[in-house]
Amino acid sequence: MFDFGFWELAIVGIVALVVVGPDKLPALAIKLGRFLGKLRRYFASVRADIESELKSAELKEMLEKQQSEISELRSILSETKQDVETDLKDFAEPSLADAVAEEVTKPTSQTSPTGKAES
Repeated sequence: MFDFGFWELAIVGIVALVVVGPDKLPALAIKLGRFLGKLRRYFASVRADIESELKSAELKEMLEKQQSEISELRSILSETKQDVETDLKDFAEPSLADAVAEEVTKPTSQTSPTGKAES
């Protein structure tokens, strides 16, 4: 984060020793350490919140994309269903010409399996 070398920290320590005094320096170091710990935890918390928001935004985007793909698939499925139903209606309802052709080719008397004519 900061680029402090050994000599910079040594100078800060010497100045703090002269300004604060040797008897209060340990208490100041403890307070400074606690403050830096709180600051570090705060930044970690903010960073985690930002990352969770970014993940949330990504998930929302993925969800919207999947919803559009699902609606597209539903429309394709609906079109296919209509095509199949139309084909089934055409297959199940023979045309008038087919019905007339069947009537013409039907024999007038049918024979039973024993060979006798039935009427």
